[in-house]
Amino acid sequence: PEPGRPLNICEETTILHGGFLLAAKLYHPKALTELAKSDWPLVGQPITDALKEICTSRSSSPSQPNVWKKKAIIIIWAKILFPCPLSSAGPTSVDQRWKEDVFFSAGSMIPRINHTVLFELLKALNAPRLFVQLLLALPTVVRQQELELFVKYVVSETSLVDITFFLDVWWEIMKHKEGEQDKMILMFSTLAHQHLSESPDEPCHPAKRFKGDPFSLQSSPLATGLLMVLIDGLKQLYGSIVLPKMKCFALANLVELLSVFTVIEHESSTLPVKAYLDKITSVVAIWNDDSENRYNGRGLEEKVKEAERSVSLLSVAKLSSEELFVGLSFLCSLLQGWGEELQCMLNNHKEICYESYRLLDSLTAFGKNLISFAKSGDLSEDKKQMVTELGQIIVDFLKKINPKLKGRNSDSSVMALVAMAIIEKRMDRHMEMCSIFASEKAWACSKDWVACLVKNRALFQKPELVLQLLESTVTVSLSADNRESRERQSQVIKTILECYAELPLPDKNKVISGVLASWGGQGLSLNLKAFMEGFQEELNLAFNQITQSASDQGLTKAVASVARLTLLHPEATVKKVCNLAVVNLGTHQFLAQILCSFPALSFQEARDNPNQSGSLLERCLKETVWGRLSSTKEKEQFLEFLAFLMQPSSGHPLLSPAEVTKAFVLPHLKSDFAHVELSLQILSKVLEVQPDSEEQWLKSCYPFPLLLSLCKLLDGYTKYWHRFRDQHCPSLESKDLIATTLSQLCEMVGQKAAPSPEVWIHSLAWLHRKVELLDWTVGLRLKKLFGGHFKNEVPATLFQICKLSEDEWTSRPVPAYGAGSGLLAWMECCCISTALREQMLSLLTVDVDNPEEVNLFSKGFLVALIQVLPWCSHSEWKRLTQVIESLLQRQVLHVPYTLEYVQYMPLLNFKPFAHYLQFSVLFLRGFQLLCSSSCSSWLPAEAWQHVVRLYSNSLTDLLGSVKRDSLSHWHSADDKNPTQEVSFIYIQVFCHVLHVVAMLPDDHPGEPLLVLALEILSQYEMLSASDKSLSSALRKANEKHFLESITDNVSNKELRATLLQKLSKL
Repeated sequence: PEPGRPLNICEETTILHGGFLLAAKLYHPKALTELAKSDWPLVGQPITDALKEICTSRSSSPSQPNVWKKKAIIIIWAKILFPCPLSSAGPTSVDQRWKEDVFFSAGSMIPRINHTVLFELLKALNAPRLFVQLLLALPTVVRQQELELFVKYVVSETSLVDITFFLDVWWEIMKHKEGEQDKMILMFSTLAHQHLSESPDEPCHPAKRFKGDPFSLQSSPLATGLLMVLIDGLKQLYGSIVLPKMKCFALANLVELLSVFTVIEHESSTLPVKAYLDKITSVVAIWNDDSENRYNGRGLEEKVKEAERSVSLLSVAKLSSEELFVGLSFLCSLLQGWGEELQCMLNNHKEICYESYRLLDSLTAFGKNLISFAKSGDLSEDKKQMVTELGQIIVDFLKKINPKLKGRNSDSSVMALVAMAIIEKRMDRHMEMCSIFASEKAWACSKDWVACLVKNRALFQKPELVLQLLESTVTVSLSADNRESRERQSQVIKTILECYAELPLPDKNKVISGVLASWGGQGLSLNLKAFMEGFQEELNLAFNQITQSASDQGLTKAVASVARLTLLHPEATVKKVCNLAVVNLGTHQFLAQILCSFPALSFQEARDNPNQSGSLLERCLKETVWGRLSSTKEKEQFLEFLAFLMQPSSGHPLLSPAEVTKAFVLPHLKSDFAHVELSLQILSKVLEVQPDSEEQWLKSCYPFPLLLSLCKLLDGYTKYWHRFRDQHCPSLESKDLIATTLSQLCEMVGQKAAPSPEVWIHSLAWLHRKVELLDWTVGLRLKKLFGGHFKNEVPATLFQICKLSEDEWTSRPVPAYGAGSGLLAWMECCCISTALREQMLSLLTVDVDNPEEVNLFSKGFLVALIQVLPWCSHSEWKRLTQVIESLLQRQVLHVPYTLEYVQYMPLLNFKPFAHYLQFSVLFLRGFQLLCSSSCSSWLPAEAWQHVVRLYSNSLTDLLGSVKRDSLSHWHSADDKNPTQEVSFIYIQVFCHVLHVVAMLPDDHPGEPLLVLALEILSQYEMLSASDKSLSSALRKANEKHFLESITDNVSNKELRATLLQKLSKL
């Protein structure tokens, strides 16, 4: 019936009614309310027969044969608890009962009865669990009264059935769990709480609503009062217990009950899952072998559920200390009285049964509890001694039992079936059972195991379970020797991959980490070869799709696709990404973003040589990309790819700066290494990375040897144009990068880079000794690092032209710098850094009031300039041009302007532009000296090309400055239009360039100078076009004629033709 609706008076109720009428007739003239225990055999048959008929052949619920058994017991118990006859109740009361008591209609058909009928029916039906469920649904006081009545009943005229049923009831009370009540029991409980008065003298008190949850903690089903009733009952019954099996049962119940109260609070009473499964399996196995046990013929699922109940006893309210020790004392006396007899039984393998197993298992656990309990500080000496003595009795008792006959049976096949049943039916601790299921290799890939996994795949969508499944499958795959087992294995792998696919990305990373830890970079590929068929095609297809749809929107899909491939073969997948990142233009950042979604790929591999250890990703980069970069674009993408892997915009860095430095920089910073420039660019990228922590990563990268390597590379440039042809050296374009990197490292390498101040000093001294063997300019680049520890060492001749403090500067013997080389050393210092350039300019001593000294300085400056020029990098030359500009402005450097390319004296104001003309003339004079016969064989062909590039860059900068200055004069109201002056400068610089072209060796026409000359003519053309003055036409014609006459003298036909063509369009 639905809650609140009366129980139907149907055919079953009529049959039950008929049984009671026959029983009443048989007991006549006495009423059934007077029925004694001894009278039950006389009158009980009609009732039991009626009940059996209802519960079997006539049941309206054949799939649930126990439904009417429960209904009948509830009707009977309700009749006993609410016995008020219809005649004694008024119309209002009867109406109220009809509305509130759903059992009233069915119960009113049964004559009044007493507890004898209830207890005997429960015994006849062997329904201790039903009895306990209904008992514990009653209000606290009533349930205790009812249990006391039951105990009183069984201790009177006790039979074996009484003893068995009493012990079963006790055991059911211990196993009872909240939440097991169905609707029928809840209706019974609600009715009981509404109508039963707490006063035993008022059985028919008017209805009183029960406030609060009937199953609240205050009315705990296992309230200690019930437990003491059970102990008292056993005290009265134990003399009637004759069978050893029942004695085991009784002792096990008592021990289980007392165990609950001797567990120390801070100690967990929860069994480890492996022990839990072992215990359930043992119980099921014993039931399988024990034909007398009620569960012997039941199905596996029912057995497992019941076994779960038996090993999952709930904690209850504590017994008082007095009650607890009464129980312990009673147990002690029982063990002493029954011990010898039970030992004989327990040592007989034919006598092994569930009761004997329970006794031994509970005693073993209880003995351990007592040891901890005795050590707790809450016990008096007397009580502690009693607990200790009981513990010793238990130990002595167990010692006399043959360990082989303790009844345990953890057969692997039974255990597997039990675990699968728990998983499939989602029983208690089924998620923990999934872990055992996944990791137990003896079960893996069996037919039942595979079916269970496939059916319950949703439960295995956890990283640790996926890993355990993989490990078990790999182990089993090694012994897969037939087609059927291989097919099952494929089905398992497919299911595992489905579970893996459902995991969130962080969990997928955990799985990948586990796979790498277990099987390395090869992943599953070596052990699951059958499943790897078609992997390469899948890999290629996946990355074709990824590279074609590289976008933020496609990232999630791409990551999911790569996650699957990475699980199967991490190394192959990473190598594919690395290769595509270099060769596939424009996708390197997207591919790096994908990789950075998998922090697991930073996995550190174990290698034979500990000094060569590194990550999987680093090895893949070396084997796939390093040394195979064939174009500038590929190198650029590789550098950006590395930078993103070290510091991604999202995701996790996969490579640390230290790791990249050790792998791609330290072993390769040698001038003879073919890709040394690439290593330098990598180091530059590394230094741009902002580390997440302040940890000095450089500390692990041998900072001082690294500095020395860079210093040696810089030292190599001193012989750059005089090295052997087959001797490799970084290009001059890389010199600036080396210098900048060295400067950055000097700033980063502080005392934190050394483990102690002493080591720091020793390291500096070591570096200083090594640098002393190199060119003297290299040591000046370490000025910041050496600081107050070492003076700046320079050639002695530098002191002749500079006011150097002897506290900071000292001379060193440099044979190549003899008399008169001070200005050369000074100029080389200016090239090193902007700060040192400014310092050198401030320290320079030239008496500008002494014409002879200024003239001598200017000549020496020109000679030093052409000596330094070929060895300058772009940045160094730029610093020198700024030195020239400063010296010209201060009039320290004298550069007379000759009129070799002037037809007539122009009456113009050249004062604002004088420095530009001097600049151009100085370069011309320099080339005249450089191209003279005394220097003609000084430089190789490559050096001439480098010098021409530097000269072209300087004049390009000069033209830009002229243009900016002229615009500022045009926009000034006070200044005259400088068009003629700027035109004159353009023409002069053009002539100077053609003069230089004419002086260059025949095989070096200097393409950069052609481009420069064309640029000058273009700027002159724009300037002329903007000049609209009245006299400009004649001037422009004269200037054009002059330019053409100069160009006609160019010996190089191609250059001459190109320039004349340009001039013809003016």
